[in-house]
Amino acid sequence: MNPSLTDIPTLSRRGLLQFSLGASAFLVTVGLGASLSGCSPSQPASGLTALRNSDLAFLRAVIPVTLNGAVAAEKIPAATAATLQNLDISLAHLSPAMLKLTRQLFDVLTLGITRGPLTGVWGSWENANADDIQKFLERWENSALDLLRQGHSSLLQMVMMAWYSRAEAWAHCGYPGPPKI
Repeated sequence: MNPSLTDIPTLSRRGLLQFSLGASAFLVTVGLGASLSGCSPSQPASGLTALRNSDLAFLRAVIPVTLNGAVAAEKIPAATAATLQNLDISLAHLSPAMLKLTRQLFDVLTLGITRGPLTGVWGSWENANADDIQKFLERWENSALDLLRQGHSSLLQMVMMAWYSRAEAWAHCGYPGPPKI
């Protein structure tokens, strides 16, 4: 016999808070474990100030998807490279505490044990297609977990600020540039 909707237990506010607390503790533990175990070296990639090699594969996969529609398809590779440069500069100017939090977010997204369950991308970011990445972004944007929604918002804001701080991005949104003094 199939259970009716009234027979299925619902998640109480307390249950949701407990689940969220447990999920948050799990993510912090995994991020901290990855940092301490050396899974994610804290040394910046060659030619960069803050971004690490492990961050680059993820960002090179995600940036083109987030810039889709704002940049012509043939200009996506150059826009991705420019966005990475600006993002690196921005991250280099963060406080040590904020940089640590950002690196923990990147660690969770790049570490295989957390990447698959949390993003739905089970292989490497280099092999993820645009649909997989779009589904990951939508999954985090609409998540019941506040921590994932915050991660989505932070990631999107970092990428958009890095792109739209560039003069070549201004025409698309109708910004004429700063006033000439």
